[in-house]
Amino acid sequence: MTTRYSNGLNQHGHCFYMPIRVTVLSHLSADENSITQSSYSILIMVQGGDGYIEINNERLHLTPGCVLSFPGSTTFKLPPQSGLHGVWIEYTGVMPDGLMKSPLDNDLIPQLRKCPSQITGLGGELHSAWTKPQADKPFAVQALFTDLIMKVNSTPIVTNVVESSSGWLPLVLQYIDEHYSEDLTRSQMAGLAGVSPEHFSRSFRNTTGQTFSAYLSLLRIRKAQERLLTGTPNLSHLALEVGYGEGTYLSRKFKQFVGLSPTAYHSKNKRIVTLNYNHTASLRALEITPQLGPYSAWLESLDTVPTARKLSLEARRASAVFHSVASARPDVIISYSLYGENKQLLALAPVIELPFMQMSWREQFTLIAEVAGRRLQAEEWLHRYDQRCHEANLQLDRNMGARGTAIVWEIGHGCAYCFSSSYGRGCQVLYNDLGFKLPQAIIDQDISNRGFIKAAIEDIPDYPADHIIITGLPDDPQGLQRIDRLFHSEQWRQLEAVRTSRVHILDQPDMFYGFDPLSSQAQLHVLLRVLTS
Repeated sequence: MTTRYSNGLNQHGHCFYMPIRVTVLSHLSADENSITQSSYSILIMVQGGDGYIEINNERLHLTPGCVLSFPGSTTFKLPPQSGLHGVWIEYTGVMPDGLMKSPLDNDLIPQLRKCPSQITGLGGELHSAWTKPQADKPFAVQALFTDLIMKVNSTPIVTNVVESSSGWLPLVLQYIDEHYSEDLTRSQMAGLAGVSPEHFSRSFRNTTGQTFSAYLSLLRIRKAQERLLTGTPNLSHLALEVGYGEGTYLSRKFKQFVGLSPTAYHSKNKRIVTLNYNHTASLRALEITPQLGPYSAWLESLDTVPTARKLSLEARRASAVFHSVASARPDVIISYSLYGENKQLLALAPVIELPFMQMSWREQFTLIAEVAGRRLQAEEWLHRYDQRCHEANLQLDRNMGARGTAIVWEIGHGCAYCFSSSYGRGCQVLYNDLGFKLPQAIIDQDISNRGFIKAAIEDIPDYPADHIIITGLPDDPQGLQRIDRLFHSEQWRQLEAVRTSRVHILDQPDMFYGFDPLSSQAQLHVLLRVLTS
């Protein structure tokens, strides 16, 4: 069969595109020997995380919503443990007389688009259809892929090349983050960026608002603050850790940036700002009200919080968050790992970054307690919680014996989501504390790496479990009609959990959203009640 490389169709032929390989990015980045070239076109859809891909020896920074397309003949490498979550698709175009190049490809440079979640979500649906073919839906893959590439093709290209500082600056900042304790110079960083020292200094300051020297000093002091927040390191050892020769110099620089000596900063009561519901709830479990933090409606129902201490996340623009946090004058900020946003906040205070999906809520709670000076109180809280879990398991032993499988669904507008134990929704309680297992159909979908699985409402019966728990229902008329049709369908009625009355509709999404001590305690209480009723 001959190969063609024309960008257009001939007068008498039509080209059809089909996927050859569909897998998840986490599988590829976990492989030290992952592919570096392909015979087919490549489409990368980033659904979560933050990382890089190397293309033609240049690194491109990818974030959620990025869709990258390029020909497989391009030399590329996805670094191991890149931190990206999403879908990798290899596909080809076929004509009656040969292969056809995709219009999404450019011979020289990759094409980058920023797509809404509706489009990147189609990549997840395609992966599900690819890995779990259904006999009654033989054209599902073709239909999903056609819909996907049409939507991608209609999305404007953000840029075809790495642009000036917007391309090299993330690389430089990452390098500084990883090597801040070393003797870094402006000339070294300019060489890394591939620009002159003068251009580097001008672009660096225009973008970050600081000189390279000031930024490096600030980063070193913030790292020193982080260490002081979670321990009492020797000052001389700490100086070497962060890149200074001896403790007295660190102490002088520390006071210049913070206004206090390291010892005074370590001992003072900290003004803490949180940037998400879970970390606010962790502080409330320690009987601390953060200086500023977001509150879910459920969390607000537990206690009255002054309006001045609430951080609104309704329209979360980075600039608005920055100004709100700045007005709170924090000593420390607690956040998940949000690279770009957290970098801006370093100007205000050290940012304790907790890796999303990599730390259990217990580990996050313990670290937050350490930062707040309440480690003993957190240990006592966890001891009481573990005792409740022990009593709950004794009760379940009496009522049902072996636990079996359980699945949690949160059903929203037009689709349903189920979750792993690292994503809240009561799954951390079910799977980690009460001994239930994920059904094999969900394990096969790589949920441990993805965190959640998205499915059509009508496809919920495709994932049978001994116990089905629904934490949230749609509130729109169309969604309610689809739920009603599901509950009256023969496929639903034949499920073992339905026939044995082991379906529990809770419809408390706000409370079950949480992945923190207070939410977990409330979720444990509700789950035990319904499982033993």
